[in-house]
Amino acid sequence: MTDAAASSVGPLVTGSEIARLAGVTRAAVSNWRRRYDDFPAPAGGAANSPLYALAEVQEWLDKQRKGQEVSPEVELWQTMRAAYGEQMVGGLAEVAAVLAGGREPKLPDDVAARVQGLAQTEAPVDLVNGLTERFMDSARRAGSDQVTPERVVRAVCHFAPELPADATVFDPACGIGVLLLSIAPEAGMRCCGQEMDADSARFAQLRADLLGRSGVRIVAGDSLRADEWPDLKADLVVCDPPAGVTEWGREELLLDSRWELGTPSKAEGELAWLQHAYAHTEPGGQVVMVMPASVAYRKAGRRIRSELVRRGIVRQVVALPPGTATSHALPIHLWCLRRPESTARADTNHTVRMIDLTDNSPDSTLEPRPDQVADVPLIELLDDTVDLTPGSHLRSRHRDYPGEYAALRKELEDQIRRLAALLPELTAGGGPGSLDSSTTSVADLARAGLVTYDGQEPISASEQLDTDYLQGFLRSSVNARRSTSASGTYRLDGRGSRIPRMGIDEQRRYGSAFRALSAFEEGMRKVDDLSRLLAEVARDGLATGALAPEG
Repeated sequence: MTDAAASSVGPLVTGSEIARLAGVTRAAVSNWRRRYDDFPAPAGGAANSPLYALAEVQEWLDKQRKGQEVSPEVELWQTMRAAYGEQMVGGLAEVAAVLAGGREPKLPDDVAARVQGLAQTEAPVDLVNGLTERFMDSARRAGSDQVTPERVVRAVCHFAPELPADATVFDPACGIGVLLLSIAPEAGMRCCGQEMDADSARFAQLRADLLGRSGVRIVAGDSLRADEWPDLKADLVVCDPPAGVTEWGREELLLDSRWELGTPSKAEGELAWLQHAYAHTEPGGQVVMVMPASVAYRKAGRRIRSELVRRGIVRQVVALPPGTATSHALPIHLWCLRRPESTARADTNHTVRMIDLTDNSPDSTLEPRPDQVADVPLIELLDDTVDLTPGSHLRSRHRDYPGEYAALRKELEDQIRRLAALLPELTAGGGPGSLDSSTTSVADLARAGLVTYDGQEPISASEQLDTDYLQGFLRSSVNARRSTSASGTYRLDGRGSRIPRMGIDEQRRYGSAFRALSAFEEGMRKVDDLSRLLAEVARDGLATGALAPEG
């Protein structure tokens, strides 16, 4: 349908928006499209992302009474929440077991009745996928890190390598299996997972069974302390490990053979998970790890980061946009590793690709712009900190040093020329103290109504008093001492300060000179800032090779 034709039917909505209108999941809307012949036909969009006329959708929902009453899917979810509370994953596993043909259902009666009713009209896999979607959405809205967020899954899938149909994929902290099953969608792939929470592991396995994924095997257990896959070597390992966990088992695992890059400190549990994942790769195998941004620069992890770089293991670091992880607004990284085919040290001319997407929206494209990518030689990374933060390497590489240097130098030269013109022409006066004979205090001027205050700063409130003249004398060293308290605090208003008595014309003459001096001081501050910035650009440009001395 053309854009003109689509616009003639009024506002268009997506399948997700229909789900929100009806209070159901996207899976339920997909089910309606298949089950009901009178469901509205697409009015626009593409084949894989159709758009529907809002008026037609609302009319259809009204006719089906799905807009007026709570849907059976919502009723099931609400019943499960009441029955299981914080143990919802256990409830999901029990429902999945019943749908998979479990002989001894342990469901509460009201939950069992609703599941049986829905199973008569919906395919078990659609029902489980809908419940999974609701669980992920509730975790997102609660800011929980109980499951890998959809945006993180999308990013891992985007940056992961292409896999052959018979590849082996491993996730040692797989949760309910969302990341593992998304990264390896092909039915022929062998997928192995381990998860510490028994209910999550059981639900992940049951969901894989319902999806017809016979090559998926997920077991319960602590991957670091009790690895259930000790001999597994995978083509790809993906992992969204527990973040900020200090009790990961360091004391009992001090001599573990997995720490070939260095024993992680107690505070570096993420680097323990990283080495565990790396230990499960075959030569040429790859790892995509979700990491907190701080792991890229923390002092405690420097040695391990150094070994990752020296051996050519780390191939790419991606800084994802803030908000990608729903549990916090901080940016997170993806570390992409590859086990070398041989044990030889990497050539220092090799590079690590740094991608910085932190200026992007979390829902925007994951394809970086040219200025968001830099290939950094290993030798540049092997300094005192071994900082793997992409932003710290991109800023210098994409700066236009010649352009910046030329522009700053011209601005400084122009500013210096302007400064000379700002200085007022001053001649010899009557000598020190010649203006002290006839003065008045600011307090007297305020009582006479000639002074008011803009915040703490006194300004003229009368045609008889010039503001620049007033403030110029108040800033003199004599009045500064009068306005400074015993504790050393300076206040400009200084009600005890005194200024000379002068006619308004003479005040304006002095005020003009004081105003020019203030402008000169402001210009000097700009010159100081420009000088520092210019020296920094010149020094960094020379050091990086972006600038060179003439001749």
